[in-house]
Amino acid sequence: MSAPIVHGGGITAAAAAFGGSPEDWLDLSTGINPCPVALPDIPARAWHRLPDRHLIDEARRAARDHYRSGEILPLPVPGTQSVIQLLPRLVEAGRLVGGTDDRVAARDNRVAVTDERIAVTDNKVAVVTPTYGEYARAFASAGFAVDAVDDLAAVGAGHRLAVVVNPNNPDGLVWPAETLIALHDRMKAADGLLVVDEAFGDTDPALSLASRAPQLSNLIIFRSFGKFFGLAGLRLGFAIARSDILTRFEDWLGPWAVSGPALSLAASLLRSDVSPIRGRIIERCAGLHEVLTGAGLQISGGTTLFTLVADARAGDIYTHLCRHHILVRKFDYAPEWLRFGLTPDPAADRRLGEALQRFER
Repeated sequence: MSAPIVHGGGITAAAAAFGGSPEDWLDLSTGINPCPVALPDIPARAWHRLPDRHLIDEARRAARDHYRSGEILPLPVPGTQSVIQLLPRLVEAGRLVGGTDDRVAARDNRVAVTDERIAVTDNKVAVVTPTYGEYARAFASAGFAVDAVDDLAAVGAGHRLAVVVNPNNPDGLVWPAETLIALHDRMKAADGLLVVDEAFGDTDPALSLASRAPQLSNLIIFRSFGKFFGLAGLRLGFAIARSDILTRFEDWLGPWAVSGPALSLAASLLRSDVSPIRGRIIERCAGLHEVLTGAGLQISGGTTLFTLVADARAGDIYTHLCRHHILVRKFDYAPEWLRFGLTPDPAADRRLGEALQRFER
């Protein structure tokens, strides 16, 4: 059995190891807005009844308007295995060229098919890394060869699918929209599919490909709902893609994949004015940066929802902060990295700053 993938969170385990109750810890280990929005009223019928079609359609319309996208589908959060594991099934289905421009018939992915453009002889996918571990694991478990690449130029004609997280987690690397569109066109020419995970895209909508998705037939975009709104416990996301891909996802997930209360909340909040949320996140990010630089730490990347620090003493800093009941994210594959999520208020800034000042250099 493979080792579990490490994520942020885990306050219960940290408290068990370093003391205190989970409620007393300052959790900076995730990239979630620490200032959750006020919850709108949820109709009683959303709790009482199964999530019927009208709830799904209402959430889809609200999300389509909010993301300025084409076809969209509410999903259990795309970062969960239940959704990521659909991607190998999609590749195996073989229908990767969309719309009326289909030039290659559906085929078994183990059969080499050659035309004037490309010969596909094996099951290969590319994942731009470092990033979430679930993508590589899902494809490897399904029998695909996974190439971990560090640049889009390394994605080649032999790849059936490529995964790009934009902005990336944990380093915050951003790929310009035109660069990703060029990659999409290369993938389409080779009968491949491009997946762009925009889980951290809400604070800078200009980075998103959502508005261009109707013209990009071999593109799937994943969006996270809970990170930006501070409602990670809702476990809700969206997929943006052409309609036949979304139909496959919906069929494979089965009925009632997303709860009625989640759909109701999404429809309300996606129609609201989100500029105050964005402004608060930017304010909290500035506060965090002031604390980190004031402690002499080097900021090496991040987004407005998290900041990456590179320091040779990262392991010792991590343990020191845990002793002060502050949890940040460390990385087994990059021991010099620490990722700091946003603090919820100036008092938490001071708490973090005081703990860092006590670290013995």
